[in-house]
Parts: sequence; structure tokens; C-alpha cells
Amino acid sequence: MKRTQRWPAMLSVLLGWSGLVLGSWALCLLVLQVLFGRQIEMLQTAQLSRDLSLNVRLTELALERYPPGLVSELTGLNLKVMTRPPKPAHSDHSLERQIVALQGQLCQRLSHCPMLIPIPVEGAKRGVWIELISPLEPVWLRVGLRSPLGWPPNPTMLGLSLVGAVIISGGLFLLFEVERPLRGLESALARVGDGIDPEALPAVGAPEVQRLTQRFNAMLLRLSANRRERATMLAGIAHDLRAPITRLRFRLSLPSLNKKERDRCSRDLESLERITGQFLLFAGGGDGEKLVELPLEQLIGEVSASHPPDQLKLDLVPLTAKLRPIALGRAIVNLIDNAFTYGIAPVTVRLRGSECSYYIEVWDKGKGMPMEQWERALQPFQRLDESRQEQGHSGLGLAIVAHVVSQHDGQLSFIVSDESNKNQPGHFAVRLELPFNPPEKGLI
Repeated sequence: MKRTQRWPAMLSVLLGWSGLVLGSWALCLLVLQVLFGRQIEMLQTAQLSRDLSLNVRLTELALERYPPGLVSELTGLNLKVMTRPPKPAHSDHSLERQIVALQGQLCQRLSHCPMLIPIPVEGAKRGVWIELISPLEPVWLRVGLRSPLGWPPNPTMLGLSLVGAVIISGGLFLLFEVERPLRGLESALARVGDGIDPEALPAVGAPEVQRLTQRFNAMLLRLSANRRERATMLAGIAHDLRAPITRLRFRLSLPSLNKKERDRCSRDLESLERITGQFLLFAGGGDGEKLVELPLEQLIGEVSASHPPDQLKLDLVPLTAKLRPIALGRAIVNLIDNAFTYGIAPVTVRLRGSECSYYIEVWDKGKGMPMEQWERALQPFQRLDESRQEQGHSGLGLAIVAHVVSQHDGQLSFIVSDESNKNQPGHFAVRLELPFNPPEKGLI
């Protein structure tokens, strides 16, 4: 059924482009005739004068021995005996210009300068009477003249106009059938790269572009299905873990366990809860959060309030920016937790601003991580210290931070300070540089 419906559409497109080619051909032919009609006319006149000069000589020689009727019958020339042909009532400037040019050419090629009189236009025909030298009676030779804008056009004009029509039609074809659909495909690819799910594109344009668009739409469906499966899987894992965690907490509340065993189980439960929370964050919790204008120093103060003030120092300046508070708060909490887990206290959170952006730095006194491991640390499920796995670290902390920063159209970097630099509050820091007005994007 689809194949049956496709043929009328293809036929209409083919007819449309064929009409465009013919219209472009006619337009190019008209333009070329207007631009180069005078030059073509001069060339035609020169060619006609060469042929006419030979015919005039031979006809005048034949008229010395034979009557005009016999000469006309033998040669096929249109000869007529009359004193003087009538002049047309209305003058044709193009015809008069041709006659003047033709007379000049004949005067150069013949021993005498013949008289030329235009013939009144009859329908689409135009021509001229040429006076011949005859010993007995006046004889005139009728010759047809070609109009520069007449049909059929000059073969050279036809060829050039056809080339022009092909170029124009090819350019329009590339513009409407290739370039414009590819531009829409490029825009959709850019949205996919920004984490936005675009709608399926209509398969329009050239067949190759349509096939490419269909492949792109199929890719969108696969990506969307993979995201849903990933979110469902991680959310299911986290959900399944919460039930046994709740039962274990209930059992821990019973007085049958001693304090040592209870503390050990409590730490294990905290690790499980931390891993579960990271899974839920990475699965896409809070997707589509809107931008809200908030004071940054208050947000940072709220998310860091659970840490002891003697171990966490805040160095903040009052700033207001548009942000996604839940996502950015999670990123800051992850950085603070990583600083306490991998670094050395005290930890310092610094907030500063510039003309069009602000930056948040989380400093600690530890050595940090080697520069060659920075890129690896931003990948999900990457643990640089495998011994931390038992403490509830899933390797998603920095991956979530990097994702939140990218959705705010910002940059994430690492800083290693020299021990001799007393202006810095620590030795190693993770820096988030974010614009005051990030673009609207949906979190994946």
C-alpha cells in the first residue's frame, strides 16, 4: 500500500522538477537572446551576405541569357519582375538594422552596391527585396531574414541556455532537496548532542537524504528505548535494595545485637543507601528541572549544613544566578563528600563571580589525584581507589557532577596548588565554572 501511495508523490515531484527545468531553459534562452542577440544578428548577417553575394553573381550572369522565370525555375530562387517593390507602411527597427548591415556586407563583396527594400511583414515571415542587374527588365530577388528572437533559436543559444537551466535547476535541487533537509538534520543532531530528545524528522528531499533521515529517526528510537531501559533497570535495582535495607534497619533496632555488631551493620546500611542514592541520581532523577533564579551563597550554605563547621569552611560572596537547584545541590554535595572521603580536612567551599560567570571551588588539604587520571575520574563507575568500594562508593560522584555542569553549559576543571602558595585554602580543588544565564536544557 505504501509503495502504491509513493508513486503519485514521486510522479508529482518529477513533473514539478521537469517543469522547473523547462521554465529555466526558456528564461535562460530569453536572457541570452536579449544580452547577445545583437552579436548573433551580426554573425547571421555576415553568413547570409556570403551566400547571397554568390547567388546574386550567378543569377545576374544567368539573366543575361535566360528570362527571369526560367532562372527562378532552375535555381529555386524567388525572382520577381517589377519596377520597384512597395515599402511597408510600418517600419520595423530591427528589420531596418538588419537590412543596413546586410547592404553594407553586399557592397563590400559585389562589384556594385545593390538596393535593398524591406518586405511588409506577413505573419511571422520577414525578408528583403534585393535589386539585380538585368539587361532587359528590372528583376528583384526576395530573401527571407531570420529574426534574432525568432524560433527556432540559434543552436548555440539553445546549448548555452540548456547548460544554464541545468545549473539553475541543479542549484535549486541541492538547496531544497539536499541542503535544507540536511540543515534540519544537523540541527536535530546538535539537539541530541545537547541532551535534548528531538521529534522524528519528516523524510523529505532527495532519496539519499530520505534514507539518511529514516536512519536518524531509527537511531532516535533506539536511544530513547535504551535510556528508558537504563532508567528502569537502575531504578529497579535501587527500589529492590531499599526493601532489604528497611528490614535490616528494623532488625538493627532490636536489642538482641551488641553495640559493635550494630555499628558495623549500620555502616554497611549507610553504604548501601549511598550507593542506592547515586544509582537513582544517575538513572535520571529530577529530569527536566527548570531554571530558577536563586542566591548562590544560600544554596551552598543549605547543602553543606550537615557537615561540622570546624571541618567545613565556607568562603562565599553574595551572588544570584539562574540554576537548577536540585541538580547543582547534588553536585556540590558530591564534591564535598569526595573531599572528605579522599582528601584531608578541613574542606573549603569558595564562591566567586566574574562579569558573565561564577565559579565554585571545593578545596581540601589532600594530594588530590594524578593529572593522568582526571579524565578517567569523570567517567561513570570508575573508582580510582578500589578500597573505597566497601565504603559505599559506586564511582558515580564525579560523573554526576560533570553531567550537571554540562547541562548548565559550564566547565569542570581540577586545580593543584603549590604548597608555597598561601593564598589558596588547600592543595587540591575541583572547580565548577558556570554562566549566570545557562541555556534551557533537559537533564538526561
